[in-house]
Amino acid sequence: MKFREFIQKDAILVPLELSEREGVIRELVQSLGRVGAIDADAIDDIIKALIAREKSGTTGFGRGVAAPHCKHPKIKKLVGTIGLSNQGIEFNALDHKPVYAVFMLLSPQGQDQLHLQAMEVVFKNLKEDMFRRMLRQADSKEKLIELLEETDGK
Repeated sequence: MKFREFIQKDAILVPLELSEREGVIRELVQSLGRVGAIDADAIDDIIKALIAREKSGTTGFGRGVAAPHCKHPKIKKLVGTIGLSNQGIEFNALDHKPVYAVFMLLSPQGQDQLHLQAMEVVFKNLKEDMFRRMLRQADSKEKLIELLEETDGK
């Protein structure tokens, strides 16, 4: 699986406007709604599910990145987006440091394998120091898309 199979390029936000976890989650879900990747009437329910997921255990796994995700009955197909922050986000990360890149992944219920494949793509790349450095240097949506396309080409 590649980023291009689930990341909605039109929903990418660089830079994110907000700097706290729940606001960023709302901002990214609304962005997916604006581009038609999820139904407008599902936005609030999906936000609630993501926030509940964060309260049960943070998806801010450290090194400046977080990957909020959920499976939800109102999601029709696997979709994702990315938001980058210049100032850092308080995301309750495991290393207690700010988050600068947020990869959001939303999956339909009952498609566990697809969800796991997409999560594997995200985490495999986020573990790479060079990829994380390039994320921090991406100062525009276009540069972030270029990084994703380059990564997909490997």
